[in-house]
Amino acid sequence: MSVLVQHSALTRAANRASNAIEALDRVPLSLPQLLARLALAGVFFRSGMTKIANWDLTIQLFQDEYRVPILPPDLAALMATSVELAVPVFLTVGFLTRLACLPILGMTAVIQIFVYPASWPDHLTWTALSIFLLIRGGGAVSLDHFIFRSWRS
Repeated sequence: MSVLVQHSALTRAANRASNAIEALDRVPLSLPQLLARLALAGVFFRSGMTKIANWDLTIQLFQDEYRVPILPPDLAALMATSVELAVPVFLTVGFLTRLACLPILGMTAVIQIFVYPASWPDHLTWTALSIFLLIRGGGAVSLDHFIFRSWRS
């Protein structure tokens, strides 16, 4: 009798798991695409806002702590801040999403290699989100989708 009860419990658990997987399969891909865009935009936009809040400190950080090779600190600061403020706007509205991921991937690589190599868990998250959007695009809730759809019409 106990074997039948165990088999029945396992069958119910397997059915519940199957139902949960089927429900998750029905979630539109556009939802994680939107969330990925907003997550990346939030991280980089906040960083850019911090940089412009105290430009002198930003230049000092690029001189003393970040030390990006080849570029002078003031140019590196300007470039990083520009990317961190512009690209999130593109990601938020889903305009040129795939293209917008490229500077994020580049900045993440520079930060990982030259600035904060021990922060690889954060950088891996940014990279994964960027690659997801690079491969799959901005999704149905994006300007990219509406522009592409109108071009096809």
